Amino acid sequence: MLNVTSKPASAIPGVTARPAGTSILARSEAFAVARILDALAIGTLGIVAAIVALTFGDYGLGWDDYTHSQYGNLLVSLYGSGFADQRAFSFVNLYMYGGGFDLLATLAAKVLPLGPFETRRLVGGAIGLVGLFVTWRLGRRLGGPLAGLVALVLLAACPLYYGHMFMNAKDAPFAVAMAAALLGIVRAFEEYPRASPATIALCGIGIGAAIGSRVMGGFALLNALLPLLLIVAVRSRESGLKPALAECGSYLVPFIPGMLLAFVVMGLLWPWAVISPLNPFRAVEYFSNFFEKPWRELFAGQIILVPDMPRSYVPTLVALTLPELMLALGFCGLCGAVLAAARGDPEPSGVGRRAALLAVVLAAVLPVAVTVAARPAMYNGIRHFIFLMPPFAVLGGLAAPWIARRLHPYGQTAMAAAAVILVAGIASPVIEMVRLHPYEYTHFNHVAGGAAGARTRFMLDYWGLSIKQASAELRDILATRQENPRNATWTVAVCGPHPAAVVTLGPQYSAIWDPKGADFAMTLGEFYCAKLDAPVLFDIEREGVVYARVYDIRGRSITTLLTVRGPDS
Repeated sequence: MLNVTSKPASAIPGVTARPAGTSILARSEAFAVARILDALAIGTLGIVAAIVALTFGDYGLGWDDYTHSQYGNLLVSLYGSGFADQRAFSFVNLYMYGGGFDLLATLAAKVLPLGPFETRRLVGGAIGLVGLFVTWRLGRRLGGPLAGLVALVLLAACPLYYGHMFMNAKDAPFAVAMAAALLGIVRAFEEYPRASPATIALCGIGIGAAIGSRVMGGFALLNALLPLLLIVAVRSRESGLKPALAECGSYLVPFIPGMLLAFVVMGLLWPWAVISPLNPFRAVEYFSNFFEKPWRELFAGQIILVPDMPRSYVPTLVALTLPELMLALGFCGLCGAVLAAARGDPEPSGVGRRAALLAVVLAAVLPVAVTVAARPAMYNGIRHFIFLMPPFAVLGGLAAPWIARRLHPYGQTAMAAAAVILVAGIASPVIEMVRLHPYEYTHFNHVAGGAAGARTRFMLDYWGLSIKQASAELRDILATRQENPRNATWTVAVCGPHPAAVVTLGPQYSAIWDPKGADFAMTLGEFYCAKLDAPVLFDIEREGVVYARVYDIRGRSITTLLTVRGPDS
């Protein structure tokens, strides 16, 4: 069973329980180890922050970036006009989402010496760092310094999380908000039967930010409410149902101000949700049905309409995209947390800790279970499930000290071997992230055969980030050749997100869909972009996989950039 408290000296690997006469020495050793582990965690955060600062400008624009930047401008106008300018409440369908990230990025762009899209990337990286910090604190709180450090490193070395935090205006900030809400919930359960005001405030801010980011933030409420059933069930066996309910009721009353705070935070991030009390429910109804004209995507080698994706979609992609070490430790921690939550101390503090563990398990598993059961439209890989990564990393972190304690009796050789496996397991996805940069989010693990093995079976650059690099290289090549367009501008037919090409290429270029009469064709390497019968000017490649390709189609008759053919290599 997982040890879920960080207080005893024996909870820290390498420090065993000592006789009473040497307890001071044992505690001293424990604190020394804890300080080293915390220093490593802080150092990891510092390294990641430095990398973010140096590389945030490398990430391209995706399909939604330009629209989200417009939404941010409309939200600034909404607040700046005292709610007189309400165009944000009818802007495409984005008013159905919270716009906190777009609002913050737009405001930051007014003060930072960067362009609006570079600012969005920097703000995304900064919010992602907050998610790493929260994950560290959550793991540390539940399992001690080693658990916190491993949880942090697992998440930082998760290409899916790291890649999305720069360029995903919806799902990455939502993941961070959900992690913050989970930290508040865990603290609240650990403090049962009386939560502190600071914990109540954290719960309110976290849950409000989660729902204010995406209506799926309602899962945070389930993560809080369902473990209460465990508390009531366990406590009723000890003292009877009525006393257990009374105890739970007195525990919940102080959360009323916290829920009001959650409403305020939600309203600030998602103003449309509070102009009518039914709007959040309208959003739930809207997203319960697929709201766009169905398109096809590649999954398991088949081209499938997104409303028809199989129930195995999310579990399969989780198994094939997460790093192997994260999967192994996360599954181990999941099993241990379930066992620890199922049996243990029935007293208030003990059952509160069990409820805290159950909350983490629910945060990592419940959305997948609901998706498998409900089978909604699924697309764009598992970007909508980035919010599962922090709690799953925490579960992986909890497994680490449990394994270390089991290995400790076998001596330093066993501990050293485990450390080598841990370092190698972390290094593997980090090396892949370096090779894929700035397309880390397209990572597939070794089980899938990496990006090269997944190319013919799954979509990789579904966000279209490689269009930025392709545009920059085309612009540089033509500048080096000193070629001039026949007319006032070069015409580039683009199979991919046009705003990315427009922003990167500049005013001397025109981006269009129709290749007829165009000078160049720029296509993503995804199945829906045709391979053209024209000279290839250059490819954007990672791991031997073509992410984007630019053709010289001057003087050629090309009728379309799209294809309904299946993928090939």
